[in-house]
Amino acid sequence: MRNILLLACLVIAFGLKAQENVLVDRVITKIGGKIILYSDIEEQFNYMRSQNPGLPEDARCYLLDQLLTQQLLVVQAELDSVIVSDEEVEAQLDARFNQILTMMGGDREQFKSYYGKSPEEMKNEQRANLTEQMTSQRMQTQIMGDINITPSEVKAFFKDIPQDSLPYFNAEVEVCEIVIFPEPNEKQKQIALEDLNDIRKRIVEGEDFGEMAKRYSEDRGSAVKGGELGPMARGTLVPEYEAAAYKLGNGEISQVIKSKFGYHLIQLNERRGNIIDTRHILIKPKITNEDLESSKGLLDSLRTEILNDSITFTYAVQKFSSEEVQSKGNAGCLVNAKSGDSYFETGDLSPEVYFAIDTMQIGDISAPFEYETPTGEKGYRIVKLRSQTQPHKANLKDDYSKIKNAALEQKKSVFLNEWVMERANKTFIYIGEPFSTCPNAEKWQSKQKSGLK
Repeated sequence: MRNILLLACLVIAFGLKAQENVLVDRVITKIGGKIILYSDIEEQFNYMRSQNPGLPEDARCYLLDQLLTQQLLVVQAELDSVIVSDEEVEAQLDARFNQILTMMGGDREQFKSYYGKSPEEMKNEQRANLTEQMTSQRMQTQIMGDINITPSEVKAFFKDIPQDSLPYFNAEVEVCEIVIFPEPNEKQKQIALEDLNDIRKRIVEGEDFGEMAKRYSEDRGSAVKGGELGPMARGTLVPEYEAAAYKLGNGEISQVIKSKFGYHLIQLNERRGNIIDTRHILIKPKITNEDLESSKGLLDSLRTEILNDSITFTYAVQKFSSEEVQSKGNAGCLVNAKSGDSYFETGDLSPEVYFAIDTMQIGDISAPFEYETPTGEKGYRIVKLRSQTQPHKANLKDDYSKIKNAALEQKKSVFLNEWVMERANKTFIYIGEPFSTCPNAEKWQSKQKSGLK
């Protein structure tokens, strides 16, 4: 039940290719005035099977359970006046379809060829479904918003796990960092500005924007596409870029714009409401070896001060670490994308971090070493080994946060299940063939007050 929204969101987020065979649709369930169609089940089943060809046929029964839960939450949301605004729905639709278009290089014809419909047509089809999904999620959040868990409940949860069922955890570490990117010197800024102004002059005099982007732009992702960024919703791009782009007319070229990434030359291809389709040329001021050495020297000094207890590592993170790195908001500690927490198996660390901490003890801080972002921006970092565990069976001392999260999720799941069954007992529910024989349909059917023929 916790995952009812996730599955549905995946279906919308990445779309379903138009069905070659038209389904003979019919109502298979009614719940509190809401209906679920045969096509609702089949579309989600076909999507899941496209991702997992071995999916068994009876997975449809599991999908029915999810959709019944979602509809029950929507019914309750209407009773409690829990509302998702049209603006919120549109923002989600824009974000999801823009993501698909971006993956297709902004090619609307490719989108239509693949899905059989334009983005606008698919948005119109998905709007009602997405509204229900967002409403059910908001209702679920409201229902479980105040659920917390106490240390005694965590201990009781752990105690109830059979010893032979305790998970085995590999060695894990927590690593924190301070990252500093050098600021380009004024001479290099001026050179970059003059270079881009010269490129602008050549384009205005007749040279092709796309060819110039391919030749000169330092945004590697868009340069190969002639600088094309594709359709983007308001709020997606950096403020300076958007402010300039929204002032342009179709085909118009901006003056040189400065952002945290460097200097941009922007051309507006098309604007549709809060969606802009632009291309750009990016020139970054060069970072010299002297600039890099300055950052390295600052980090070396910070390391010495921390080791001498003149300042704390946390203070140094807040004061000096770059806002561009995710760790800044987590007291400098790296966040594991797989788990969402700060614990890493050593094999999941990047090679440079792994080798930096390989011989370190807990509390040690590395010497400065180079850091490079996925976009090629270079800087320096120091890392601190905050904690380290050996391979072990789960225990409260080393794994309290993991066990607490598992206990809380179980508590929420039990609470939601009880809530659903309580509301189902008070709600008219009809389940038709062939789903009335699903094993998990019994809990719904047992609550039915009457049936429909």
